[in-house]
Amino acid sequence: MISPNLLILYVADPAASGRFYEGLFGRAPVFQSPGYVGFQFDNGLGLGLWATGANDFVSAGTGNRSEIAIAVDGAIDSLHDTWKAAGVAIEQPPFTAVFGRTLVALEPGGHPNPGCPPGKGGKGG
Repeated sequence: MISPNLLILYVADPAASGRFYEGLFGRAPVFQSPGYVGFQFDNGLGLGLWATGANDFVSAGTGNRSEIAIAVDGAIDSLHDTWKAAGVAIEQPPFTAVFGRTLVALEPGGHPNPGCPPGKGGKGG
């Protein structure tokens, strides 16, 4: 059985995106280079930020093609206030979607990062 354990976001500036996620996750990257920044989480999942301008980067796609949903248990409005105070760009302020209360923040490369309730079958669970 295959078990995915790494998400990769294509970004223009891995260092800037890395600083954003370091603040968001409250943990430092485990690997940093000019073309790639990597995070590792306690649940075994990894996040890679790969520079679209790196010599070894090849992709026929364009634009932002993914998002990282962050499960938040009932504190969406508080999370919004914390992120906004920290200077995080908010694409959608808190609202109630079909799966519950949510918001969407943007990382420096434009990738959406929704905060949403866990275990609702779609986003966040």
